[in-house]
Amino acid sequence: MPIPFKEALASGKFVITSEVAPPKGTNLEKFKHHIELLKDKVDAMNVTDHQSSVMRYPSLGGCLMVKELGGEVILQMTCRDRNRLALQGDLLFASSRGIQNVLCLTGDSILLGDHKQAKSVFDLDSSQLLESIRIMENGKDLGGNELEGGVSFCAGAIVTPEADPLEPQLIKFEKKIEAGAEFIQTQAVYDLDKFKEFMDYARQFEVKILVGIILLTSAPMARFMNKNIAGVFVPQDLIDELASAPKGKALTKGIEIAGRMIKHIHEEKMCDGVHIMAIGKEEKVPDIMAAAGLL
Repeated sequence: MPIPFKEALASGKFVITSEVAPPKGTNLEKFKHHIELLKDKVDAMNVTDHQSSVMRYPSLGGCLMVKELGGEVILQMTCRDRNRLALQGDLLFASSRGIQNVLCLTGDSILLGDHKQAKSVFDLDSSQLLESIRIMENGKDLGGNELEGGVSFCAGAIVTPEADPLEPQLIKFEKKIEAGAEFIQTQAVYDLDKFKEFMDYARQFEVKILVGIILLTSAPMARFMNKNIAGVFVPQDLIDELASAPKGKALTKGIEIAGRMIKHIHEEKMCDGVHIMAIGKEEKVPDIMAAAGLL
């Protein structure tokens, strides 16, 4: 049974989180399998919230399943789909059911997803959602009304260390910390020298940083990310390494690369932990941890 995520962050240990993606539908067997596989290996599991604007089983429902199965969970909450009433209502519900951790996200564009005619909301952004949580913790809602029973969350947000230009990200980073972020998960990082430069800046703030690592499953995937995902850059040498893998072995090579990077980050004490994103391959997270020497 993992300890509360807030305690793990405060312990000084190298924290490991991962993502579990709810299904598109009500068949939860694979989702349950991933939870069972990871609940005793990682410090917490993020349940994604309509990731990439693709409609799926809700994050809140997925979080309840993680809790029921004995795992520590982080509720991902995007501002894209809900106004401030719905966001506050979901926070009240989450708190009442023992969900203690929230990752506040503004949300991907609707145009990336599978419901392009949907209307985006963006009543709040991620910094304002963080502020809302702190207001609610003080016993009031955003309308200034008293709450009958408050909430308490370990709340975090994201940053993109490889964004170009980086300065707008640093402004957002500081704003999120001022709004009450206790931890920051980064977008995928592959250039560790550039990440070190970001950490030199970030260390002046009282916040825990978890570096994001996305599992690369092939050279075409890496090229696609470079072309389509803002703030993510896979260096050519890693693409060449993936491309040189024997037929059918690109995934194995991707696990090796992820493990090698995490091991280096851990040994060099670059940051406070890692957030592993094995998109669609959650069952490979233990293999990545083993390759990093963390299992």
